[in-house]
Amino acid sequence: MLCHKYKKLIMNQHPLAQYLDAVPNFPKEGILFQDISPLLRDHFVETIDAMSLLFSAAEWAEVDYLIGVESRGFIFASALALKHDKGFVKVRKPGKLPNVHASMDYGLEYGTDKLEMQKGNGKKVIIFDDLIATGGSMQASAKLCEVVGYDVMGMACLVDLKALNSFSHSGMTVRSVIQFDD
Repeated sequence: MLCHKYKKLIMNQHPLAQYLDAVPNFPKEGILFQDISPLLRDHFVETIDAMSLLFSAAEWAEVDYLIGVESRGFIFASALALKHDKGFVKVRKPGKLPNVHASMDYGLEYGTDKLEMQKGNGKKVIIFDDLIATGGSMQASAKLCEVVGYDVMGMACLVDLKALNSFSHSGMTVRSVIQFDD
């Protein structure tokens, strides 16, 4: 059963928000994890369509590749790459990618981590992830894209926990389908 506060938030949200599962104290005490599994299981096409609408037709025409941040970002970036006839590039955690050109440490709401990328080629990209909390992985991904040789044109995620961040990179904010201010 959803608490009253959470029901109120969902009523003011994109219709897809009702399919998220809020899991308290995961992955550690004090974290309210927004599980996207039920949404993807039962409303995948609608989710990809909603994320596609975050960018205009002109913006989609300008972009060459979609960047997926490990691991759930792969879901969105690869589906959107197929939908828009774009290439797909991965941002991976250490030890999972050959021919690494650069890596970057970053902080997250419950610890630290590292991301890695292969060499880029100057093409224009949009970065996709499932959720932005503190902005650590999105910031690391944007910086990595620039270090390896991509031109970041935009950033997007399914869920933005706005209360935990005021993230922007080079004057760009992260576009999102669902936002939680509390």
